[in-house]
This record gives sequence, C-alpha cells and structure tokens, in this order.
Amino acid sequence: MKSIERLDALREVNLSYLLLAQNMIRDDLAEAMLRLGIGKDVAEVLAMITPAQLMKLADSNIMLCRFRFDDHAILSTLTHHAKHAEMSHMQAALLLVQQPVESIQ
Repeated sequence: MKSIERLDALREVNLSYLLLAQNMIRDDLAEAMLRLGIGKDVAEVLAMITPAQLMKLADSNIMLCRFRFDDHAILSTLTHHAKHAEMSHMQAALLLVQQPVESIQ
C-alpha cells in the first residue's frame, strides 16, 4: 500500500510542478527559465503541451523536477542561519544562476 501511495504522491508532485512551470513560462519566459533552471527548448515544449499531454507526462513514475542543490555551497548557503537571511538567499540565487540549464538533446 505504501508503494501505491508514493506513486500517487509522485504523480501529484509532477502535475503540480508541470502546471506551475507552464504557468510561469507563459507569464514570463525569461524569468521562468531562470527560476526553473531550464533552457529555451525545454521551456517552449512545456509551454506548448496540451492538458492531455501534461496529464500523461505527470503520470510518469519518475520525478520530473529535480533539486538544484547538488552543490554543497548552494545548500550550505540556503540552510545557514545568518543574521542577514536576504543576503544568503541572494548568494544562493547567484550560485544557482551559474549552473547549466536543462535542455533537450
């Protein structure tokens, strides 16, 4: 039963992520690409997929989004409780911007 619940939760996360990403891309392409860490080719595909295609994609048994915290410096910056939290978030954003974007190959 836990396995089925996990798959349901995974599908829900996928659907939420895809809907949010599509909304962000349609609202402001450049900002969405920056915040999502995706290239223009991926953004264009996400913007154009139909609701049926989106549902089918969300139904995958793999996580479609990924954490961008695979860099120790970024994770450390975000989790460090500094006096100046705004500065920590700005430093993390600058580190994230420097990471390569996802693209369709």
